[in-house]
This record gives sequence, C-alpha cells and structure tokens, in this order.
Amino acid sequence: MHAQPTNEAGKGELRLYVTGQTLLSLRAIENLEWFMSEELGDLYACEVVDVLERPDLAEQDGIFATPALVRRSPRPVRKLIGDLSNRELVLRSLRLGAVSGGSGRER
Repeated sequence: MHAQPTNEAGKGELRLYVTGQTLLSLRAIENLEWFMSEELGDLYACEVVDVLERPDLAEQDGIFATPALVRRSPRPVRKLIGDLSNRELVLRSLRLGAVSGGSGRER
C-alpha cells in the first residue's frame, strides 16, 4: 500500500493511517472509501498511509495506534482511532468538529 496524495485546492485534507493488510485496516479503508464516495468527496481530499512503509508520516502526525483518521485541515486537527464503522461519529467529527458521546474513540 502506498501513500496517495490527492491535494486539491479548496478541499480539506484527510489522512488514514493503517498497518499493513490487517482486518481493521482493510475495514477502515473500505469505510473511508464509502465516506468519500457518498458523503465527503466534495469536501475532502484523502490519502492512505501504511505506517510500516511511512513511519515518518505517522510520527509527524503523532499517530500511536491504527487505524487512525486524521483531519489535517481545516484546523483544528482532528484524530479518530478505529475502523470508522460509526458513521455518525465520523461525519459529525469531520463536519462539525467536537463530538460528545458515541461509540468509538476520538482525540
């Protein structure tokens, strides 16, 4: 798996960190693909980074667990850890910023 930058002017930037081809990593990629095609494609550009291949990027973003989705822009930076299966939590976090409650971890 390789990082695939897709920075497009005017869009926010998402980066999904995964570890190889684990079940959680594959599920997170599948869920992110759904979000991009159904909900977020007009709002965000994204890339998938395998921390086994690019540990420098994970260190740069302060990633300590995978899978982890980082909203790098717009600010403030947001981090969600998990397979992104809680769609409401993910959407609220990316669109509105702060989220209270819900299942899944947020930083």
